[in-house]
Amino acid sequence: MRWLDNLQRSTELAGSPERCVHIGDRESDIFELFCLAQDLGTHFLIRSCVDRLAGEGDTTISQVMAKTQVSGTHDIHFRDKRGNQQEATLSVKYATMTVCPPIGKQKKYPKQKLGIIFAEEKNPPEGRSPIIWKLVTNLPVATHADAVQKLVWYSRRWNIETFFKTLKTGCRIEDIRLATADRLANCIALC
Repeated sequence: MRWLDNLQRSTELAGSPERCVHIGDRESDIFELFCLAQDLGTHFLIRSCVDRLAGEGDTTISQVMAKTQVSGTHDIHFRDKRGNQQEATLSVKYATMTVCPPIGKQKKYPKQKLGIIFAEEKNPPEGRSPIIWKLVTNLPVATHADAVQKLVWYSRRWNIETFFKTLKTGCRIEDIRLATADRLANCIALC
């Protein structure tokens, strides 16, 4: 599976897995990725698309978060689909909970203790859907400031995607296939 291979390879190349945070969109919301990150001693921050079972399997993440109090707000700035600068105020909730593997994989994978962050725009402007981010991480989320830090990191994912698009198209970095992080860094410095 592509996401698992990428996590494995990038962690090996980075050299300090405990200092890495793999940030991903909903395509990388894969329970096996959560377990692999734990095994590799690295971290992840993923936008979730699956309402997983939580606790002893008798509730879901969304049910727990529905009972969780809003810890505060956070303002984000972004560009809409037309490239116009936008601002949104997100209501923030966070919790740490035990998340269960999918039902068909409960014998293969252990439960994971994960941080959950729900951030939702309550009053979007007319004509735009509200921003709703449901993030899952194995990093500590014990305070509102911790949750906001992760929201800031996730919001920068778009900058990272633009950077990698430039590397792939402008520098043709995928064609080079360098074997170490140092060689890759030297090549990028020349681009």
